[in-house]
Amino acid sequence: MSSRTLFCADTHFGHQAAIGPRLGLNRPFATIEEHDEALIANWNAVVGPRDTIWHLGDFCYRCPEDRARAIFSRLRGRRFLVRGNHDRIGARLPWDGPVVDVAHVVIQNFDGSPQGLFLSHYGHRVWPRMHRGDIHLYGHSHGTLPGTAASTDVGVDCFNYRPVTLDEIRVRLAENAAAGGRS
Repeated sequence: MSSRTLFCADTHFGHQAAIGPRLGLNRPFATIEEHDEALIANWNAVVGPRDTIWHLGDFCYRCPEDRARAIFSRLRGRRFLVRGNHDRIGARLPWDGPVVDVAHVVIQNFDGSPQGLFLSHYGHRVWPRMHRGDIHLYGHSHGTLPGTAASTDVGVDCFNYRPVTLDEIRVRLAENAAAGGRS
């Protein structure tokens, strides 16, 4: 099987408030342990050992570092982090490359052509190379910031608590465009 590139954000491992009403996320888990185990299982169900996974911030929050390391060690793939506002502990984990604030990556479309991506924890109205077809992926907003035909939130709250592929993102971008979201 060939390797793929996947994306996610805002897993908030260990963050008790992610499952309660205070933040308005209301993730459907009874305990933070159930939450974390479900997200680990969902990640490993779609990410293979040779896949590349870009996490766009807020890997964990209010999570002891030893617990964050234990969770991280169970996650498959070549893992890269774009720093979020809650990544004090997350940035210390053994990622497969330097932790960055933004990233510009190019991956291959299904037809072999290149697709540029601008990755940030935060949603931007404009980004480098947007007028050359680059797509912007972000997190932070937990689905509250509407996407456009060229940008979308890849946080786990938006995609059934799991990482997603570019093909799945393209479907969401088309849905965004149909709903009136321009690039």
